[in-house]
Amino acid sequence: MSTRAGRTIGTRARAVVSIHCAPLVLPVASPPVRDGAIVVRGDRIVRVGPRAEIEAAHPLLTPIHWPGMIVPGLIDAHLRLDRTSAPASVHGVTAAGGIAADLDAASTLGEAGLGGVTYLETRCENEEQWEDEGRDRLITAIREVDHPGVIGIAAHSPDPLVMEDLAVLSRTFGLRLHAEPGRHPVGFLDEVGVLTAGCHIAISGPLDEADRKLLGVRGTVIAISSPFAAEGLLDGGSAIAVGTRTGGDPLSVARALSYAPGHDRLLVEAVTLGGARALDMAEGPGRLGSLGRGGRADFAVFAVEADERTAYTALLHEGPGRCVATFVGGSPRWRLDESEAETEPESGDAETRRLA
Repeated sequence: MSTRAGRTIGTRARAVVSIHCAPLVLPVASPPVRDGAIVVRGDRIVRVGPRAEIEAAHPLLTPIHWPGMIVPGLIDAHLRLDRTSAPASVHGVTAAGGIAADLDAASTLGEAGLGGVTYLETRCENEEQWEDEGRDRLITAIREVDHPGVIGIAAHSPDPLVMEDLAVLSRTFGLRLHAEPGRHPVGFLDEVGVLTAGCHIAISGPLDEADRKLLGVRGTVIAISSPFAAEGLLDGGSAIAVGTRTGGDPLSVARALSYAPGHDRLLVEAVTLGGARALDMAEGPGRLGSLGRGGRADFAVFAVEADERTAYTALLHEGPGRCVATFVGGSPRWRLDESEAETEPESGDAETRRLA
């Protein structure tokens, strides 16, 4: 049997390997690296460390040099999906917790090349409507939605019995839940079984101390979208993420939440690792929200100058609007037009080279 020249039976093509360097690499889950680099093989990160060490270990590769800092891809933990939202990649977003009111909207994240969880919204007004058509429609949508990523349920019904059944369905299908306390009190969500480690909530107003404690006990991550809602949540005692609701820049939303220098690192973590925790994607192979060996190669480049000590503050306060490139799964998703960039990459090209 003949084969193509240069190919061996039973072997696969080697994954593309590339090196990305910057004056600062901010892994989030580990200390910042001055004059750092990341090594990407296929869609995974295989190494993060000092540029000199990485270049010495890969002498046949031409590194891509970026200005500013390389950071994990940002995660928008609460985004209503539609066809009018601006492309989030321009802000460094690589994943989202998207709420889809219909199957057409449910394809938005996949079409944009972003990861995360698409939550199918259920808003049945009463149990009768739910029994007649709502349950079957949701189950059909779960099975048929044209989406390559993870599917969840946005439990937004006003009816208590429907909410209870949605919690059962989520456990039956092994799907994550999304809820909003503005529709139901936190205590009620707990009573019907919605509040679990498999759920994250989005809030538009402040929570009282009892609610914050209950959410902490249940391991529920809280997505914040306004300074009003952040009250009592920035002391480090609550698991938080950031959501834009309507799309845009989650880093800008996070900056608006900051009213003390001590919150800067917490809020950068909220738009990266916190968002990954909200979507249950912060651990294991292919994890999001941080830069490290085995994580998915989702990262963004911001034209912000900082050192190890000022990295979090600089990114939070100077980063909005200064993203120059976004990569999802190791592939370039967006890059600032070089004619518009204040600082261009020093050398190399967006095209990566194969490891010889």
